Amino acid sequence: MSLDRSQAPEFQIPEDFQLVQPEKFILQSGAKLYLMPTPNLEAVKIEITGKGQRANLPLSQSLLPSFTLQMMLEGCGKKNSEDIANFLDFHASEISPVVSFGFEGLSLLSTKIHIFEILPILLEIIHSPTFPEEILAKRKSQRKLSIQLEREKTAARAGQLFRQALFGKTHPYGVEVDFHHVDEITQEQMEFYSKNMLWQDLEIFVTGNFDSEEWKSLTTFLEKIPNRPLAESVLIPEPASTLKIEENRPNSVQSSLRLGTFSIPKNHPDYIALTVFNTILGGYFGSRLIKNIREDKGHTYGIYSSLAEIGDSNYWLISADVQKEYTQEVIREIYHEVQQLCTVPISQDELEIVKNYQIGQMLSRFSSSFDLMDRFRAVHYSGLDLSFYEEKLDYLKNFQADDVLAIGQKYFKDKEFIEVIVG
Repeated sequence: MSLDRSQAPEFQIPEDFQLVQPEKFILQSGAKLYLMPTPNLEAVKIEITGKGQRANLPLSQSLLPSFTLQMMLEGCGKKNSEDIANFLDFHASEISPVVSFGFEGLSLLSTKIHIFEILPILLEIIHSPTFPEEILAKRKSQRKLSIQLEREKTAARAGQLFRQALFGKTHPYGVEVDFHHVDEITQEQMEFYSKNMLWQDLEIFVTGNFDSEEWKSLTTFLEKIPNRPLAESVLIPEPASTLKIEENRPNSVQSSLRLGTFSIPKNHPDYIALTVFNTILGGYFGSRLIKNIREDKGHTYGIYSSLAEIGDSNYWLISADVQKEYTQEVIREIYHEVQQLCTVPISQDELEIVKNYQIGQMLSRFSSSFDLMDRFRAVHYSGLDLSFYEEKLDYLKNFQADDVLAIGQKYFKDKEFIEVIVG
């Protein structure tokens, strides 16, 4: 039978979508350990994370977690940064920080043949970091330069100001990082943070192929990582939102726009339906916003909407860089497209396009065991597991135009959004 290359392959939606959950273990330290086996694959990934503590720190110490984790890799025991880097390079391995408001720790990527040579170094980094002063000074100088460069970029500045508008200047999620935050960091603070605040309510995510003896050896190493009890959380202030922030830059030829509002978490019953609404509006290259503002009017190269989370808060955001003279027109068109999607049912053709796009995009993210663990972690912190994606597939196969209308009217109908303009 000859292959007709003039015809695209038929798109087939799977009847079911069963994902294998990672195996869960409890170490003697009380740490939770998750394993995703990788048959016939010799790469190994280990992510070691505790609950993020940045929101519990004074605002002046906002950079302490990231500096601490970065500086832990610059020296441990009698090894300096060059020793560590050369050892990791020789063994085809990499250790990198994992930092967010929700969780923080270290990620190790290696090979099965080298992993048991790397683990002692990882433990030394965790237990005996030296935080060398000369490298700290260099890191602080680099961070100040990065802050300055980010301020000059309208897109980065708009993103920072949007979080400030959403949460408020004195909220941990809205605070503007400045030079004085960098100056605040000291060797003593990092030593205290590494010995007392890291590794709270420890969770370890392992992706790799181990036999029973290798697994026993691995868990023996992982038992040696401290698992500290979760400290009592500091009461985070309520958000103090500002509806509009505009930062005028006379010499700028474009404006960076951010429009958005608070949203719902992944474990909310409406979340999957909301992802569909978001995709139709601005979540892919065939979206309403792209067709209107890029293709029809030519005011931007790209405009997108997304659902995001920071710590225990969730928000919905539209982002675009537009020709400066059309800024207000673009904002009006954004509101117009949102309200259209809340009041006028989408056509069957558009429904099928979005349905196939979202199903295809989701399935493409499960091509390996490493992808499976990444997808597990993406929902795990919301109290979910991989069954979330099975439920999502079922919804995507069956949603109708009325479902899009209902979610739009519930969350977006006649709603005023926070607006940020830089340019």
